[in-house]
Amino acid sequence: MPLPESIRRAWTETEYRVRLPYGGHATIRCGAPLPVPLLAMLRRADDPWGYITAWNPAGVMLPLATNRIRQRRLRDELRGDRQPYFAGIGIGPSDWREPSLFVPGMTHSQIDTMARRFGQLGVVRGTGAGPAELHELV
Repeated sequence: MPLPESIRRAWTETEYRVRLPYGGHATIRCGAPLPVPLLAMLRRADDPWGYITAWNPAGVMLPLATNRIRQRRLRDELRGDRQPYFAGIGIGPSDWREPSLFVPGMTHSQIDTMARRFGQLGVVRGTGAGPAELHELV
């Protein structure tokens, strides 16, 4: 079952920000190339990458404490897999905010599997400097 158009539109209009190690942030936008500061975080110019969260599975709002525990588990799994990640926050058109992670070098199938494990309906992902895509998991 495809996502409702209103959800798809909200996700494509969201700013997917990534905190940079030296301060500030870079913003991923669906349909736009990966920003240069984030491209520099990839080992090779054609590496895949993803942007993932564990918050609010299947779009169901959970209590703050529950979301924080879920996000910590996501970070722990990435650490256990020796997968680098960088903190981020998705900021939607209605100022919706959701902590997330930019994961350079993780294959699309790996990012999809992890997102499904955390109950997500979609992820933003791409390859190298190519455009960011909203990938639905439903």
